[in-house]
Amino acid sequence: MNEHQTALVDAARQARARAYAPYSKFLVGAAVLDDQGRIHAGCNVENAAYPQGWCAEASALAAMVMAGGRRVVAVAVCAEAPEPVTPCGGCRQKLREFAAGDCPVWVADLQGLRGSYTMAELLPHGFGPQHLQA
Repeated sequence: MNEHQTALVDAARQARARAYAPYSKFLVGAAVLDDQGRIHAGCNVENAAYPQGWCAEASALAAMVMAGGRRVVAVAVCAEAPEPVTPCGGCRQKLREFAAGDCPVWVADLQGLRGSYTMAELLPHGFGPQHLQA
């Protein structure tokens, strides 16, 4: 892994350890690197009213926005599962708001990197801010 991958995956792993998932027991951590070189991490937070929880990627984006960030240049997601865990459809759209199609999305587990994608691969023909420009 390169320097950015290592830092982002480490931040996602640390965030995963803080996830609140008492119902599913499915812990997820995510981290985004903004265009100022800052890393913002988040974890999934479940709720007894199941649809009211939120994903790790959404938490990381909220942390970035709160810190004044507006552009994502790389993403890491960490979860334990038989197959690599990529962002859900809703989070792909949330990430697309702040990330270009060539933004790398690295997926990992506790042992290491499991996959590397771009936003365009995960959300082909994605709807973004440029669609609303007159």
